Amino acid sequence: MPKRSRTVVCVVGARPNYMKAAPIVAVLRDSARLSPFLVHTGQHYDPDMNERFFAELGMPAPDANLEVGSGSHAVQTAEVMIRFEPVLDAARDPIVLVVGDVNSTLACALVAAKKGVPVVHVEAGLRSGDRAMPEEINRVLTDQLSDLLFTTERTAAANLAAEGIDAARIHFVGNVMIDTLIANLPRAIAPAATLAVAGFVAPAGFAVSTLHRPSNVDDPAVLRRLLGCLAEIGETLPVVLPLHPRTRARIDAAGLTGLLDGRRILALGPQGYLAMLGLMKSARLVLTDSGGIQEETTALGIPCLTLRDNTERPVTVEFGTNILIGRDPALILAAARDSLATGGKAGRIPEYWDGQAARRIAAVLEERF
Repeated sequence: MPKRSRTVVCVVGARPNYMKAAPIVAVLRDSARLSPFLVHTGQHYDPDMNERFFAELGMPAPDANLEVGSGSHAVQTAEVMIRFEPVLDAARDPIVLVVGDVNSTLACALVAAKKGVPVVHVEAGLRSGDRAMPEEINRVLTDQLSDLLFTTERTAAANLAAEGIDAARIHFVGNVMIDTLIANLPRAIAPAATLAVAGFVAPAGFAVSTLHRPSNVDDPAVLRRLLGCLAEIGETLPVVLPLHPRTRARIDAAGLTGLLDGRRILALGPQGYLAMLGLMKSARLVLTDSGGIQEETTALGIPCLTLRDNTERPVTVEFGTNILIGRDPALILAAARDSLATGGKAGRIPEYWDGQAARRIAAVLEERF
């Protein structure tokens, strides 16, 4: 067996990154040529949630934890850069692999590019067209810095070409999040068990919702309208609402806690990956502003209403079960009623969402490096 000659520094910073990096790290651990080195920036820093996700996904403990914590976008990005540089300096013949679109993604790509270290971006080329989203800025800049760009859907290549990126750097490999979903679906936690922890009896049928984007939760009026929609849907079908801590704080500050009545809206704390997977696969409908959940519901064949005006994942609308519905209460309620009455939008699994994306990535890395 040849000696491993390159270190692939795999960066994760926030929980959506874990599902994307887990299958890549697993495949690279079996590589004869490349050795993974896992760096957790600490952008999401809740120890219980981090440990739970790592354990559920079978990920090794990080080789380095930068423990940057929270802060403004500028502070967090700068702190990641400062703490990541000495880790990169110590790595043997490194390649930096970043996933997704969080601040850590851009920060580590920028450090690597300025030091002449190859940058690999997994989930490249996704665009919402909305520069008001911090994630959109991170996506565009990371792609410009990257030597290899791995895409999850065909439309991403056109986005990258329009930004002047050489097609030779782009590889369509499929969706690593779906690798993780397929591998873990048999281990998904039953909804009854998840709801029982919060003191709820599992209803015969339910919807699931997640809300976390600033455009949906920071304005009390918008948040009130969206929660009102969920409560109205809950008159027909209870809505299970796992709450991001930031969303919970916004609900409390806006005086909207009364809408979380335990009958129409079943509010839960943050959920682990296997619990959330169990909820989604059993739901009759999902209402979300999450990018990853748009993909996961398409893979699961569950109807999804995306409570945004744009999406960086158009394949979930074109081929999948996703409907981009916006934030108008009348439109949301009409779409929800139609979905519950008809069974919702039917879709099909997009190309290369087959559980083998990480293997394709590893093959390209081994050939290139």
